[in-house]
Amino acid sequence: MKRCVTLGFLLSALTVTGAVRGGHELPVYPSYYPHEIEIQTIAPDAAESLLRQSKIHAYLGNELNLSGSAPDLIAAVESLGSLVTVRINPQSSYAKADATACAVARAAARKINSMNPDVILHPYPITPLHGDYLYHVDLADAAKQRLLSDTEARPAIQDLKLKAADAAAKRLLGTEKAAPESDWDVEIRETSFLELTDSATTVINGWLVPPGARSGWYQAYLVLRDAIDAGTRERVEADLQRIQSGDVNDPVDRINLERTVVTALISGCRQVIVGYTLKHEYFNAEFSAGIENIAFDSLTGLNAAIFLRTVKLKDFPWNGWLRIGIDARPTSAWNPITGFSDRFGRLMWSAVADPALLPSPYEQAWMANRISEIQASPPR
Repeated sequence: MKRCVTLGFLLSALTVTGAVRGGHELPVYPSYYPHEIEIQTIAPDAAESLLRQSKIHAYLGNELNLSGSAPDLIAAVESLGSLVTVRINPQSSYAKADATACAVARAAARKINSMNPDVILHPYPITPLHGDYLYHVDLADAAKQRLLSDTEARPAIQDLKLKAADAAAKRLLGTEKAAPESDWDVEIRETSFLELTDSATTVINGWLVPPGARSGWYQAYLVLRDAIDAGTRERVEADLQRIQSGDVNDPVDRINLERTVVTALISGCRQVIVGYTLKHEYFNAEFSAGIENIAFDSLTGLNAAIFLRTVKLKDFPWNGWLRIGIDARPTSAWNPITGFSDRFGRLMWSAVADPALLPSPYEQAWMANRISEIQASPPR
């Protein structure tokens, strides 16, 4: 995949009015944007070697098992990896009373955290990596205080029968023996953030649909909607419809409504989010053959339009050849209307598209892709 940069040649043609002397360049270059971007599917076990040899500049995907500590030539960025939830078995004796179910969920949360140092204890569905976290920080702090200062009668954690929902969650059990499928108290699930959002969103001409897909409150709805009772779900979906339809114009009213939605989603303990993990993606930072000026998205990591529009090759002061590895194969149609919906396609579309707006990397809003006029305050 190549992107031809002709602006530099046009500028050169316009500035040449007399004799041309070799060895001189324009003092200002139009962009750092690479003129060739290569994206290839690479297995995780081969990515480390290619990064060390500077055959790829960055690797997007599963965490690499670096041999020893990462040397100076390999650096990493952190983004949201997954949400960890626990679900109480409806047939378990612990599910009969709300107080007991909550005590079991809290005990399981502490157990998972003790067995998995990479799981950040955070019993609230909106994490500090979400753009709307500041609107919920008081609720998140209160939820964590309830978990840590729980003085209610707790079940002995060794008596709880834990099981993993799927293969991805088995690592969370650690050395704990998994309970049989027919006899368990608590089910542990690790929901990949990328899988969660990819399954719930559609890319139409560069736009994410629904627009709230990057919001923490909407992702909380995706994870917890099946665990709430019918009456609560009806109220939540009515509020969600009001938010998405634009009926709530006042920002304060909208934020309060979003808080109401999340509060309703976490009102029970039959299924709760207990924490989250971070995803690490690596890039070559070697002095001459690596890349710098790395911008990334707090939710999607390096698979973001902002990365390709800011990354600078150290070997070239203007443009050059950027080589990226990814652990996903292309599976979607390659068209700009409803295609490019898989991870490979989204990265490729980020490279070739030129939308007016891009997802803002640290919030749920959009940002201008091009130069915008900013009025000085006070006006000059």
